[in-house]
Amino acid sequence: MDAMTSSVPASSLDPAVAARLKRDTGGLVPAIAQQYDTGEVLMLGWMDDEALHRTLTTGRCTYWSRSRQEYWVKGDTSGHVQHVKSVALDCDGDTLLVKVDQVGAACHTGDRTCFDAGPIPLG
Repeated sequence: MDAMTSSVPASSLDPAVAARLKRDTGGLVPAIAQQYDTGEVLMLGWMDDEALHRTLTTGRCTYWSRSRQEYWVKGDTSGHVQHVKSVALDCDGDTLLVKVDQVGAACHTGDRTCFDAGPIPLG
């Protein structure tokens, strides 16, 4: 089952929001999770209309797992919950910024952020 067929009808997501989204060929939009009070970038996940609807209505980040082909709520198994503070759509409508209060690690490796590997050298 792909992301498009697993999604509920577009009517579950506010039609005004759905109309602004520019999805990839799988019906997904990248969602950047950012710590709301420090600005720390935590992770990147993927959302379809249903995942965004669930995120907006439950206050917990719900993502679409491209590898498992299922929805997952951040923290349901790890306890590392993301409490949603705000959601914004970029100017092109193709990326979401989800400001969260992260409890514990955001990365599946156990690190606070998925970007702890350090910078890539320039030049």
